[in-house]
Order: sequence, then structure tokens, then C-alpha cells
Amino acid sequence: MIYLLTVNYNSSNLVAKLIDSLSVDPNVDYKIVIINNSPKDNYISQLKSESVTILEAGENLGFGLACNLGIKWVFERNPQAIIWLINPDAYFLENNLDKVQDFFEKYPQISILGTIVRDPKGEIWFSGGRFIPQTGAILTEDLLKNTDSAYIPCDWISGCSLIIYLKNFPDCPYFDPAYFLYYEDFDFCRRYVNQGHLIAITKEFGIIHQPSSITNRNIFRKIKHSTYSYLLTQERYTNNIILTMRLSRIIIYALLLIFFRPKLSLGKFIGVSNYLFGKKL
Repeated sequence: MIYLLTVNYNSSNLVAKLIDSLSVDPNVDYKIVIINNSPKDNYISQLKSESVTILEAGENLGFGLACNLGIKWVFERNPQAIIWLINPDAYFLENNLDKVQDFFEKYPQISILGTIVRDPKGEIWFSGGRFIPQTGAILTEDLLKNTDSAYIPCDWISGCSLIIYLKNFPDCPYFDPAYFLYYEDFDFCRRYVNQGHLIAITKEFGIIHQPSSITNRNIFRKIKHSTYSYLLTQERYTNNIILTMRLSRIIIYALLLIFFRPKLSLGKFIGVSNYLFGKKL
């Protein structure tokens, strides 16, 4: 059984497009699970059907906590299932869920799998993540270039298209609730790598993503959350010297932006303040 899990935050039109992009395939047993992070979005309830389940969060929980709600719901019902986390601003060009089932039958050692992600123009948006702890660099890199391998191990996977093979988890996997938005996917991957799980990226199937079509609606909030989460991640996975250097760089950059991009500058300052004083939001 494959569960496609997406989080709705005032994006029901995009979720509807995602659902419509999945043509019916009688050979694949799947269900779409929508975590509704926006109670005032009345249209989302109209998407409910035999194949679409809606779980009400009651408020905006952020991405990670909303995913946890869906992951737990699936794990309690089918701990052997495959969960495919997909951004609401993404969609399929073809129904390739049968390929997902075949993939994990061939490579059951993989616990967390990322797929190639392209933008609407066909350009690669994500095809692998690298992490250099000595410098704190969190990078995206085209790991799938010039390879015929079914998969390539990597350091982290974008939450835009992240597949969890529940069979490899004795306990329900979860995103750290300390993250409201941004870098929760990186933390998720690094925690489970450290527990011995294999993380990989494949180009045998993938999705189309419309980058930042939701988060760019409010640049201030986007920068605030990303700055906080970035610093939290540096604290957890580097050392005090690297953290101090990157914190200083953010502050200097925010000062330079005050007169040119005040919303972006303020977002960075609030993100830094929230990190230093232990606030998430």
C-alpha cells in the first residue's frame, strides 16, 4: 500500500492539481492523505473521496508536525506501508506508483528515498543533497548525472518528494517538532542516517515542483523560519566555531539589507532572535 501524504496550507487549488495528476491505476493500491493546516480553507473538504482522506490539524502546525500527524496515522494502520511525502505545489506527469512498489521490492535496504524533482520547464530542481560537517555547508548536487545506477546514496533528501519505507522502521519515524518550517527534512535524514538507515536518491520516477509558490507569498515569514531552522541545524550538526561564524555572517548580511530589502532583513533578525532566545515561531 502506498500513501501519498501532502500538507495543505491555503493551497487547496494546488492540492487539487496534484490529485488530478494521478490517473487511476487499478494495479496500484494507494491512498492520498491530506493534512489540513488551514482550518479556514473550506474548499479542501470538497477533495475528500474514497481514495482521499483529510486529517484536520486544527491549526497551522508547520510542515514537520503536520507530516508527523499523517505518518503516525499511516503507521498505526499499516506499519509495512510506503509513505510518499509530496509538496502541495507539486504534481505528476505520469502515474508511476507501480514503479515505486517494484523499486522497494528490488532494494528493500533503502529506508528513505528521494526522487528527482524538476520545475515546470523541465529543469532539475533537486537530485541529491550533500552535507560537509567541517564547514556546515548544506548543498544540493546533481548526484544522478552520468549514472545508470538505480539509486545513489546521499546525505539528505528534500521533503518536497521524500519516500519512507516503513517496513525498515521498528518505531514510527518522525520529524523533530523543534522545526516549524525548513531544514526539518535535513534533520530527519541525518538522524536516521546516524541510526544506520540508508538514504538514497533515484531518477527512476519523480515529480514536477513549482518552487516557493506557497512560501513566497510571505517573504518575511519565510526568511524568519528558514533563519531559525538553519541556525538550529548548524548547532546540532557542526560545532561552536562553525555556528558562530555562520551566525555572524547572517547578522552582517541582515545589517547590509536594512535599507535595500527591509522585510528580508527583519526576517533574518527575528529568526536570529528566536534562535538565541529559544523560540520557534
